[in-house]
Amino acid sequence: MLLLYTHTTTPRLQYIVDFIGNELFDEAITVTTDEAYFKTSAQPRINYSAREFSEDEFYIRNTALLFETGIRPQTIECFEINFHKAFFETTGDFPFDIFAASFYLLSRYEEYLPHEKDAYGRYAHTNALAFREHFLSQPLVNYWLQSLKKALQFKFPGLVFRQSQFKCILTYDVDMAWSYLHKGLKRTVGGFINDARKGEWARVKDRWLVLRGKRKDPFDCFEWLDAWHLYCRVKPWFFFLAAKKTSLYDKNNSYESKAFRDLITYYANTFHLGWHPSWQSGDDPSLLKEELEWLEVVGDKQIVQSRQHYIRFSLPVTCRRLIETGIEKDFSMGYGSINGFRASVCSPFHWYDLEYEKATSLMLYPFCFMDANSLFEQKQTPQQTYNELIQYYEHIKECKGVFIPIWHNFILGTDPLYAGWREMFEVFMKETVYWDAYNDE
Repeated sequence: MLLLYTHTTTPRLQYIVDFIGNELFDEAITVTTDEAYFKTSAQPRINYSAREFSEDEFYIRNTALLFETGIRPQTIECFEINFHKAFFETTGDFPFDIFAASFYLLSRYEEYLPHEKDAYGRYAHTNALAFREHFLSQPLVNYWLQSLKKALQFKFPGLVFRQSQFKCILTYDVDMAWSYLHKGLKRTVGGFINDARKGEWARVKDRWLVLRGKRKDPFDCFEWLDAWHLYCRVKPWFFFLAAKKTSLYDKNNSYESKAFRDLITYYANTFHLGWHPSWQSGDDPSLLKEELEWLEVVGDKQIVQSRQHYIRFSLPVTCRRLIETGIEKDFSMGYGSINGFRASVCSPFHWYDLEYEKATSLMLYPFCFMDANSLFEQKQTPQQTYNELIQYYEHIKECKGVFIPIWHNFILGTDPLYAGWREMFEVFMKETVYWDAYNDE
């Protein structure tokens, strides 16, 4: 067990100590403000304060962030250590204040400061320190923890660390289960008219053949996915969009569609069912409970997992609403505009409400890769995306973290617009996922 001394405890400090303790050890790090007790203890000890006591402790001179209240612009000056960026440089047995720096990134401190919005009204990734300092593609906090572990091992050779395991959790967002089928008369006729107006006669023909049962719907790749899940021995998560009314961004199949309800029921019974809150619910919070309750009735189970549609995720509002609705795990911690590590971490962590200065029960599961980002935002080919995907996978495997990619059924289907993406996914499943042991959540 590790003992940590500080001159005063704060919610911020306890939060990040709990996170680091959970990542590195089987037992929690004990925090004390009793200087005499700390000095006489025979345990491995970290002194996190303004002055060093003795040479047999692990000393990190603290910076101010964890002992402040309120939110204000921070002076961040990055430097490089062990080939990785760091900030909040300090003195002692570690070159920077890993507690304060990790808290800054995990709390998403910068997202509470004035910032630019992107085209969808979300926090723009171009504001982020990780983007500006070119470490968006790295799980930097996990790299820091690896360095801290080595430094502690050198200081305390007998210290026992937790044996972490790499996890791969496949996830899918089902925004629209079918392209042509189960849309209702009005949307079906409208689809024919729109395709004809645009002169897209191949799509008119395709729609007609699908509706007559002569061809499979191009978005319906569910049986094909199930075969890959069986082959790779994985149990993925399916997040279903269940908006009651369609809108510009919410185009799921109708509530009234028996086929849609049957599909949800099937995945609730076979794999893991999650909720994909609609775009409209971001404007009208009263829809949250309605959508979730409908999905729970259809799936016949309580649902405590979610991921925001279009990654419409804004701090602190979104997290507070999810907690009020009963969500315990959210998979939205990433960007809907670029791939990378929004919180610079590849481990699940509790959300810290910076305005209320308290750790919450909501567990955030960060993702770093989404096929739609690669395709629509980064304008990549399937081959370029595969290279990016494997790079993220290997980074996280090296850290023994949790790799959570996001896939969409419409991109993995047979629509000619997405030619090559299905084959890329097959290679990923066959050459990578199959060979790594899967750890179910």
